[in-house]
Amino acid sequence: MDDFDEIRDRRGTWSVQWDGIADRFGVSDLLPFTISDMDFASPPEVLDALRARIDHGVLGYTDWRLGGSEGFREAVRHWYATRFDTAIDIESLVYAPSVLSQLSQLLQMWTEPGDGVVVHTPTYDGFRKAVTGLGRELRGVPVGDAEALERELARPDSRMLLLCSPHNPTGRVWTEEELTDFRELAEGHDVTVVSDEIHADLAADGHRHVPWSRIAEPGRGRGWALITSGTKAFNFPALSGSYGVIGDPDERTEFLRRMETAEGLASPAVLSLTAHIAAYRHGAPWLDGLRRYVAGTMAMVGERLRAGLPGVDWTPPQAGYLAWIDLRPLGIDETRLQEELVRTEKVAIMPGGTYGTPGFVRLNVGCPRVKAERGVDALVRAAARLRTDGV
Repeated sequence: MDDFDEIRDRRGTWSVQWDGIADRFGVSDLLPFTISDMDFASPPEVLDALRARIDHGVLGYTDWRLGGSEGFREAVRHWYATRFDTAIDIESLVYAPSVLSQLSQLLQMWTEPGDGVVVHTPTYDGFRKAVTGLGRELRGVPVGDAEALERELARPDSRMLLLCSPHNPTGRVWTEEELTDFRELAEGHDVTVVSDEIHADLAADGHRHVPWSRIAEPGRGRGWALITSGTKAFNFPALSGSYGVIGDPDERTEFLRRMETAEGLASPAVLSLTAHIAAYRHGAPWLDGLRRYVAGTMAMVGERLRAGLPGVDWTPPQAGYLAWIDLRPLGIDETRLQEELVRTEKVAIMPGGTYGTPGFVRLNVGCPRVKAERGVDALVRAAARLRTDGV
């Protein structure tokens, strides 16, 4: 059993979160709670499988479709059947280097420059970069605002509803009823749907993730895709690798053509396939242990926020290890808070403005609890000082 309290020094490993901190915050000597990867080792079952594959010694070209009952596609089918009670047709699967590379291809397949892409706000910054980088218009609607969602989807040049399910950064797990409403709205306005479900495996107890493929099946067959990866939940994003479900055979063929010919990505990274298979076949107990540990850390965050910042009303997220904290009741300027966190507390915590919603912070607590304690305590001290100063 993995020890989630174990401290692992990630400095000097080319880590974006640890070694790349100066790129975003201007200084390098900060304790980071930023990009959404974890400070935990990957599951032992995954590491053992990787070692065995490396020990074979030949790392040649690979095909993600091969392997039969022991292969990647069957591992995905097994995971969805046992984890989400959902049947996956392995012929509907596609593969790509990352979730965002899938999104990029789908944007180019289903939209044109200038078209509107509707997202929920706050918005994962990777969505903003992908959408605007391709010349599409990002159209945000607040989480939970059904009227605004319908209004934006009804615009004649809105072409895609881009979901984050569960939602990043709020950690919201959409209910089956909400997802069904999204599908009906999309169908009514002839809008395609892409559902990024990379946080699905991290739903907290009491919250049930419903894959978009289950929602889409009763409706139209065309114009939808589920995109995801095991890299988030099992913490091996450096291996790359993602997969998706595209229900329509012609759209699926076109997607694969683009990836394999236009992008030259016919052969996936073999270690990513190896890690996914091991995680989906043998990693469930480790994942459940991780979820319990993160739940305990989130409870600690809540206790310290209530004690140190009684004006902040915060509840743990429904999924994930990212604490989305609303500091607006304190009336604190976001720029001043960031200066205080960086210069005085020596911590790096993502400001809400990164996701289009100033006044919040996103605190990554996918780490040993002693580190998470340092992060939330630093946030409480900095916020309390600014509030006391009347800022």
